[in-house]
Amino acid sequence: MSNLNSTSTGTIAEAHSLQEALPAIWEALQVKVDRMIGQLGSKSPHVAKEDGKYDDMRLDWWTAGFWPGILWIMHEMTGKEHYKEAAWGWDEKFEQKTIQDNNFHHDVGFQFLPTSVIKYKLTGDKDGLRRGLQAANFLAGRFNIAGSFLRAWNQDKTGWAIVDSSMNLSILFWAAEQIGDPRFEHIARAHANTVVDKFIREDGSVNHILSFDPRSGELIESLGGQGHGPNSAWSRGAAWALHGMANTYRYTGDKRYLRASQRVAHYFLSCLPDDYVAHWDFRAADPLDGEPRDTSAASCAASGLLELADALPGDEGAMYRRAAERMLLSLSQHYATWDRPDHEAILVEGTGHKPAGQNINVSLIYGDYYYVEAIAKLLGWKNRIF
Repeated sequence: MSNLNSTSTGTIAEAHSLQEALPAIWEALQVKVDRMIGQLGSKSPHVAKEDGKYDDMRLDWWTAGFWPGILWIMHEMTGKEHYKEAAWGWDEKFEQKTIQDNNFHHDVGFQFLPTSVIKYKLTGDKDGLRRGLQAANFLAGRFNIAGSFLRAWNQDKTGWAIVDSSMNLSILFWAAEQIGDPRFEHIARAHANTVVDKFIREDGSVNHILSFDPRSGELIESLGGQGHGPNSAWSRGAAWALHGMANTYRYTGDKRYLRASQRVAHYFLSCLPDDYVAHWDFRAADPLDGEPRDTSAASCAASGLLELADALPGDEGAMYRRAAERMLLSLSQHYATWDRPDHEAILVEGTGHKPAGQNINVSLIYGDYYYVEAIAKLLGWKNRIF
């Protein structure tokens, strides 16, 4: 197992710009992920708490795709086979779970995009293609025609939709392209329109959960969900919308989605503290100084900002790239575990669900994933999956 040398950690710590630190960060990531392969084994990680040990969640848990997603990106960027070997079997395990009692729901994009879909893109694996299309079919089946939304979760919340689903639309757009069937795109656009019209507020903040009458489609109310309250500004929800609408623009070329992503981005950036790493909710308190950060919101937003940078020419795009680089440099210098080899995560100080008192000041595997995704984009990674 390779070890990170002190020169690399020193370069990251002392860098004045992300570009200056980027080669050392990439070296550090390879060492870190190599170590994680041995530490995690067959675990399906979600949260690492104070002991730095990732948990092991069930295969139908919404975060199950992010660890293999990291491995696939590392494989594509390096060409090293051990990353592919560690990533290969995850989508088969998910498929086996689909024919058992399970709790798959609106987040199948999070599970099958970074496993089946990227496997097919990189290797041509026909089983990956089949599994990805099955997941898209499953997600399309959750569409409520009356309200134009993808139903969230299972059980009795038949009229609930959440902003997180902005990120799952990519599997519908991908499926439409793969088999030439526009039904998938119609559904994805319809839900995206609901995000623009009802989830994203005029000021660029977002709702987390909206409750609709599932028969009439009428909007009933906004629910606080994982944010501070119904009218608050949950930062990870903003990151989902920012990144998800930028992705939707990439698939459709419709500037309505681009402008929606920009509106959220401007709100997000205006609320950041001096170190560019978001608090968990921008309206949780005034001042926010004592509130927890959420590095997962920061990493996801940074990756979304890089999508905006690619979509917009000249100075306008460069503005978003600079903001993303500032966020990523801060994460790399102040929130990463480069000097903690026994810690199984990349980033610390994530916030899962503060209103429920769950997973506060922890590491979150999706925070790690979007950090790796963003760094890979800056190094030229083009094979987008979200």
